[in-house]
Amino acid sequence: MDRYYWGVDLGGTKIECAVIERSTDMCVVRERIATDSDQGYAHILNQITLLIDRCAEQLGQRPLAIGFGTPGTLDPHYGVMKNCNSTALNGKPLDKDLTELLGAKVVLANDANCFALAEAHFGAAKRVKPNAEVVFGIIMGTGVGSGVVVNSKCLYGCHGIAGEWGHNVIEPDGAPCYCGQSGCLETVISGKGLERFYAEQSGQALSLPEIVTRAAENDLHAQATMARMSHYFGIAAAQIINVLDPDVIVIGGGVGNIDALYQQAEQAILPHLFNGELNTQIVKPDLGDSAGVFGAAALVK
Repeated sequence: MDRYYWGVDLGGTKIECAVIERSTDMCVVRERIATDSDQGYAHILNQITLLIDRCAEQLGQRPLAIGFGTPGTLDPHYGVMKNCNSTALNGKPLDKDLTELLGAKVVLANDANCFALAEAHFGAAKRVKPNAEVVFGIIMGTGVGSGVVVNSKCLYGCHGIAGEWGHNVIEPDGAPCYCGQSGCLETVISGKGLERFYAEQSGQALSLPEIVTRAAENDLHAQATMARMSHYFGIAAAQIINVLDPDVIVIGGGVGNIDALYQQAEQAILPHLFNGELNTQIVKPDLGDSAGVFGAAALVK
């Protein structure tokens, strides 16, 4: 077995690599490079190769396997990337191309899966419940993404879309979503969705942190926005708990920084839960921006 396990977070603006010592779970090499995604697919592959070469030179050995966190999903039926916001990756056999270029086994997962995996292996979920069977990781920022970890491994599903919680319709007559549906959870409780609701109610465009501040200052429109967030989070989270019954839910992203979300979670979830009490722990993440690259590494741990 390789002494180290390697992870790469493939983002739209940067590519980051971390090499972790297997025996200690300590990061021994960490480097990043610009993605330059506007220069096309071949350039992205070249940047990844350059980054791996740099890390291998520092370490004195090349990887046998590398986990990659990607801004989209590998379609399990067609073997190509889909739903990538770095559009140069869409339709490309990324895992096969990387395997050939790097001479190593390659495992891919989207960024939300890597977030969930990182918090399960190294972060908040491990801290509050080390033997958690099921961890549900949510990124609530400009959008809403999520990942499912079962027995320390990512759940991908038949279509490779396990955990796409943000694209379940929660408000049938709601705002249109880029996915083609209307009223997706993402359009309701994402940062953009909350900002849009506040603007519709108040006639004033504010950032989410400003809305949170206004709510504490008794702005009625801001308070209504926070109440809407908690209400719909409660319904949607209860659906996840009813189906997956996670030990821990970890919430990252800008919306995940709002204390009211946690303070009101139990009250919002219980009316919709198929159980008389809520034992799932709902917590903030521990790893911050490091979750992506550490979660990618955990793919090959």
